Formats: sequence, C-alpha cells, structure tokens
Amino acid sequence: MGINLSELGRKILIASRNELYLSMRYMDLAFSAFSYAPDSGNGYVGTDGETIFYHTPFLADLYEQDRFLVNRLYLHMVLHCLFRHLWRRKDRDPRYWNLACDIAAESVMDGMNIRAVRMKTPAIRLYIYEELHKTQRVFTAERIYNALLHLKPDDRMLARLESEFLVDDHNYWYKENNKKKHQQQQKRWEDISNKTQTELETYGREPGKEAGSLLETVKTENRERYQYREFLKRFAVLREEPQIDMDSFDYVFYTYGLELYGNMPLIVPQEFREVKKIEQFVIVIDTSMSCKGELIRQFLTETCSILKSSETFFRKMEIHLIQCDAKVQKDDVVHNEEELQHYIDSLSIKGGGGTDFRPVFEYVEGLRQEGQLAELKGLIYFTDGQGTYPRRGPGYDTVFVFVREADETEVKVPVWAMKLILEPEDLELEEENRKQTKYI
Repeated sequence: MGINLSELGRKILIASRNELYLSMRYMDLAFSAFSYAPDSGNGYVGTDGETIFYHTPFLADLYEQDRFLVNRLYLHMVLHCLFRHLWRRKDRDPRYWNLACDIAAESVMDGMNIRAVRMKTPAIRLYIYEELHKTQRVFTAERIYNALLHLKPDDRMLARLESEFLVDDHNYWYKENNKKKHQQQQKRWEDISNKTQTELETYGREPGKEAGSLLETVKTENRERYQYREFLKRFAVLREEPQIDMDSFDYVFYTYGLELYGNMPLIVPQEFREVKKIEQFVIVIDTSMSCKGELIRQFLTETCSILKSSETFFRKMEIHLIQCDAKVQKDDVVHNEEELQHYIDSLSIKGGGGTDFRPVFEYVEGLRQEGQLAELKGLIYFTDGQGTYPRRGPGYDTVFVFVREADETEVKVPVWAMKLILEPEDLELEEENRKQTKYI
C-alpha cells in the first residue's frame, strides 16, 4: 500500500503545530487558525490567511533536513498573519514588500530563545538587523519597506536578501478574493492578534524572555491607527451650505403637485442644509532642523487630499499655514484646495533653529483679538515634540501631531492638548511624487 502524500504533508504540518504549541501556549489561537490543503503546483508552502497550501515533496525534504526548519516555516506564516502583512500591502512594490515582510517575521524568530525554532543566526542577518536598529527600535514591515525604498539596493543585493529571508510562497496573498471575504479574514486575524497580545501580557515575564521582541512587535502592529480625516472632524462648525437637502424632500407631495397643477411641484426641496465642516483652521509646521522637509511635505499632501473631499471643508474657508521654529517665520493663508496644492508644490522651509511652541500661540491669540480668527475651532501643530510648551492652554482645541517611529507613551504633551502619533506609512505618498525641500 502506497503512502498518501497529501496525508503525509498534513501530518508534518500538524506535528510542527503541536511542537510549537508546547513551547508557546500563548499562541494557541494563531497556531490553530488554519486548515490544510495540498497544492502540487506551487512547489513551496504558503497561506492566504485561511488555509496553508503545501507541496508535500518540498515539505518532506525540509522535515528530513531538520524538523526545526518546518517549525520556523509554520511560525513564519503565522507571524505574517498576526502582523497582517497579507492585507497591508496596499499599492506597494510587491518585491520590496515581500522582502520587508520576510525580514520582519524572521527578525522576530531570530530573537526568540525557544528551542523549537532556535537556530544560529547568519552573519548577513545580524548585519541587516544592526543597520535597521540604527533607525528603528521595533521592526515592522512598513518601516523596513520604507528603509528599502530609501536605500534602493541594486538587483544583486536585493536577490541576496531575498535568498536569505525567503521562507514561504507569497503568491497566495495576491490571488483574487472577493472584498467581503478579504475583510473577514483581516478582521479575524486582528482579533487573533489582539487576543495573542493579551495572552502574552498575561503570562508575565517568562514569555518576554523567550519570545524576544514578539510582544513589542505585536503591540506596535495592534496600535490603533488614527484616521486623519476623522480626527479633523473634531474641529468642524455648524453652518448652512448651498446644497439640496434631500432629507426634507417629500416625493408624495412633490408628485401630487405635478399632477394637480401640471408642471408645478407642491413642495421644492430646500437649497440650503446645515452641515458640520471646517471653516477656519490653523496648521503649524515646526521648521526646526529635527523636522524633515520630506515628512512636512507628506503631512501637507495628506491634508490636501482630505481637502479635496467636500465632506470635510466648506467651500469658503481660511487655513493659516504657519512656519515656526523658535519664532514665527511665516504665515500663509489659503482658501481652497488649489491654493493649498500650490503652497505644497512651491514649499520652501524657512527656519532651522530650535523649537519653541509659545510664539505660535501668542501670534494666533493676536489674530483672534483682531477678529481675523473669530471662528477658530482648532490648531494642529506638526512637530517632533522637542520644545517648550505654553503653561496655559488656548481657548480652542489643540493637537500636536508627531510623525515618527515612537510609542505614544514616549511623547508628552501638556494636559490641555491632544496628541496624535502617525507612522510615516500612515501618510501614504508615492515616492516619485516627493520633491526635495530645502531650508532657506
């Protein structure tokens, strides 16, 4: 009686799952989240987040070579799903993104002191990790991807890195899938990731010693990513704006009027409706040397993309764009999307000194007393946070926005202010559209 190859592959995966579970009980939900299916066409092993597809000869050869390699393969795929690499690829370059995800997953495993996956870390990996640690405290695929975009490795180096970190087949990530199922899978793994984080925190110190950076990475990936558009709604005011108010429209009376009088409707919908939008707004740009012109441009570009939506701003508006380091350097006022885009396209940063937040609030208060910003509801201060804050808060909402790789607890703002931390990848911008910004 011949060996059932499909069943053999399935048994190898189950054996690997069980061995991992004995060493990492806090990962139970993640390890048990897959079904298994043979796929002779791929030649490797991979997952779409729901099923692990395997090529039995490849899996058997790997197991015969060293069963720890199969354990690492299984955990590697689990980490991809825990960190939601499959669903966060967006419109990124597939080659860079696949490599960044593999580096992120392997770096976590290489830092584990768990016998089931522990292996000697090659010198090239240690070098890559050391280089990344110069700018990143916690590795995520997005941060590694941005580092690759910045470094632009040549084809030879890229192939060398791919050969070193390639473990599973990512083709299953890119297969056509209906949107509803895609969202369900992502939501399912978000839930598993949050529960895994809770388990890691509940188990106490021991998993922290064994699992290395796993908890820290999971916490970073699970961090709530603020939606800038939704956050801006805090500063909206109620005004009437010219538009058809369909909520006040009654088709019954409208049709009855047409029937009764010919071409005269009995009720005409209101041409104005009350809406909450942003009318007056202040955006302050910290132009100290610690704030890079690249990120400033990204931040303003994202604001401009939101401005294009008529749901956020009034047609008539007043946005003050203030540049400030230790003193107010410049105040530009824009009234629409076109003016803001022109400002971004011709942006030059004036400043480069230290950071002091107080001059801006004194300047804005002067404008309010003059009646120029009578309807001001909010101020956003784009900064690195390293400066002197006013002791007392102003009479309007203030939020300090930090675009940097930092945990929220590392940045302190006054009790009267809000803070919003965005990762650089939260401000998506195509590399070719970025322009150099110079200090003058």
